[in-house]
This record gives sequence, structure tokens and C-alpha cells, in this order.
Amino acid sequence: MAAVEYGRVPTGSTVTVALEDAMQRYAARNPASRECWETAKRALPGGNTRTVLYFDPFPICMVHGEGCSLVDADGHSYVDLLGEYTAGLFGHSNPIIRAAVVGALENGLSLAAHNHLEAQLASAICGRFASIDLVRFTNSGTEANLMAIATAIAHTGRRRILVFEGAYHGGVLMFGAKPSPVTVPHDFIVARYNDTSGARELIRRHAADLAAVLVEPMQGAAGCIPGTADFLGALAEESRAAGAVLIFDEVQTSRLSRGGRQALLGLSPDLTTLGKYLGGGLSFGAFGGRAALMSQFDPSRVGHLAHAGTFNNNVLSMAAGHAGLTKVLLPGVLEALNSRGDALRAALDELFASHRSRLFMTGLGSLLNFHAQGSAADARATVALLFFDLLERGFYSSPRGLVALSLAVGDSETSSLLGCMADILKSRAGLYGVA
Repeated sequence: MAAVEYGRVPTGSTVTVALEDAMQRYAARNPASRECWETAKRALPGGNTRTVLYFDPFPICMVHGEGCSLVDADGHSYVDLLGEYTAGLFGHSNPIIRAAVVGALENGLSLAAHNHLEAQLASAICGRFASIDLVRFTNSGTEANLMAIATAIAHTGRRRILVFEGAYHGGVLMFGAKPSPVTVPHDFIVARYNDTSGARELIRRHAADLAAVLVEPMQGAAGCIPGTADFLGALAEESRAAGAVLIFDEVQTSRLSRGGRQALLGLSPDLTTLGKYLGGGLSFGAFGGRAALMSQFDPSRVGHLAHAGTFNNNVLSMAAGHAGLTKVLLPGVLEALNSRGDALRAALDELFASHRSRLFMTGLGSLLNFHAQGSAADARATVALLFFDLLERGFYSSPRGLVALSLAVGDSETSSLLGCMADILKSRAGLYGVA
């Protein structure tokens, strides 16, 4: 998405000085979080076991959550705008999901057998996604994407996978500006996102060796960049012609409608990967699609594909996921949330324009992302500064600008955010806009 011309970009040194000052104020306000981090460093590399949660000068430590509110180790309260990087759709301690988890606990945790909950959740998912005939569970979206790739390779007998610049399909499937040494060594072709003609050409050129096209209908980690309808439609058309498997990674975008973004676009991928909120806020992933592909995992068949995972059908995720889908996400609930997100994004862009700010928004529905015009380094520093400015005023988002609304975030919270943003823009006009 092209940046809107709202104003000049200030010098990098000006933003950097402001960011360093904001970080110093953060450090002074949060001694208990620093202590938590220092303690964690004794047993965890850098005090961290999930990279995205780290930021300089040290990460915040949260100790309590309820509804859309968070409390940190130093007693500060925040409106939670991050929503556990889209996994926390239901907010904190939703009573319906909590009751389902407690009920599952009462019947025993590790049963080492099939249980009735897995079939219930599987049926609910198949009922929501028209392209999913059969589904299997994993423990994360990362695992789901790894298994979807393996499914495509086994089905086609080919090895090459087409992915896109900026894509994030899990901790070992990252395709940012620089190659990641932890990305699994499949035979990847990396194309430009939203480049319809380029993708067509690559699929046709590699058709004989192409096992799958793996794509996010909206790139999440890249900054909530929606795929255009033409682009995603072309991938479906060309994949089919090449005999390759089209995989939609809807780990994040499945929340955009009852049937994900694919339903909104009228597309039917061969495989879909899921995760995040579909486990009710607990560890969860899933991959599913056409019966011809998924039946390869039928263990009653000779020569079936094996798919292990001790906690694939753990009763807590199964119970929480089923309760969330069938008792919380009733008709109209997702639509209302996504309408609130669309209205918030439009209001923020209008506010930025009125202040001639170089900030702008991207996203769809309840998934939003702050961006700034300017060089890559300056834009990153500006968005990081905004993160600290919001944090200081009681709003918790992401250092990279992500906002993922939960069902617990209502009009009161979005109205407060807009008022806070107006105050920030007035007080920092020389940094976020034209001086």
C-alpha cells in the first residue's frame, strides 16, 4: 500500500533522540519489569523465549489480564490493543471459555486416547470454512504450515514451494528482507507480494516442479498488507493450471469473517492453515482442505502419511476452541468487531490527515497496523516512538505497530485511543508531522 503524502520526514537524528528519551522514561517507570527480565536472563538466553516480545531497553512483564485490561509488574494498567498478536480474540478470561477449560480439567488432562472434544471442534471448523472437507490439529500455526507444505509435497511428488517477500508463516518459515538461518530448507521461490504478473510468470515457469503456493491473504508480520483480489485470484487460477496446491495461511485472517478472508473473496484454496484464536486462546493450530489431500493422513489406509503430536488433541485447547466457536462467536459477532476495526482505522487516518501527519494505517477489519513515511530506518524508529508514547498513556500495542482488537475492546476504548492519539500528535507535531 502506498504511503499517503501527509508531510515531510524529519531527520533520523531527531526521531532517534526522542525515542531514546522515551525509552529512558519507560525504564524509570518500570523497575519491576526490569527485575523480572534480569531474573529471566539467568535461565533464558537474553531473558527471552519468544523473540517478538522483546524490545529495548527491556521487555515489559505483564502479571494480570481481564477483559481488555492488562496490569504490569509495576502496577500500571493498560488497554490491551495487541490481543496476543491476534490470538487473544476473546479477551482475557472470557467466562464462557473459562468454564469450558475448567470442565475439561475436571475430566482429566492427558488421556492418551481419542476424546469427544476433538471431533466437536473439527466439525465446527469444517462447518465454517467451505474449502475444508477434513482437518487435522497441531499445536501452532507454524506446525500447521509445515504440515501443509508436507501434504502438498507428498500429494504432488514435487519439491518447489512459491512464497512471498515479507511473508511470515511461523518461526521457521520467515521470508523478510534478509534470509533467516532458522527457516527450514525447502526449495523455496520467493516472489513479490501483490505482483500479479510476476507471480503468474513464476508459476508458469516452474509449473513442472511446483508443489505448492503458500500465501497469506493479508500479510501480518509485514504490517497488515492486504492481498488484492486480482493477485489472490490469479494465484488460485495459476496454481490450478499448474497442478500445484494452493495453501492459504489464514492463521490471522480467519477472524475477518466466519469463513476467513477466502470467503469474503469467493476463493477456495486446496489447503488452509489456521491457529491463534481458534483454540480459544490456548495453544492451537490446524491444517485442512480437500478430502483428496487430507485423506493421505487416514491411519486406517495402507501407506498413509503419519502425523504425530502429543498435544494435537489436548482437551484444554479442544474445549476452549469449541466453546469459543459455538458459544461466543455467534452470528454477527465477528462482523461487528470487524466493523469497529474498519471505523477505527478510518478515524485514525482522518486524524492523521487533519494533523498533516506522516503516520498512516493499513489492515482489514479488526487487524490494523501503524506505519510512517520515510526511510526504512526512520519509519521503524517513528513507529517504535509511537509504541512508547501510547504505552506511557495506557495503551498496549506492538513496537512494530500492530493492533489486533479483541471482542472486549468496545467503543469507549476506541474513542479513548483517538483522543490519546490527538494529544500525541499535538504534543509531537515536529516528529509525527510537519513542524
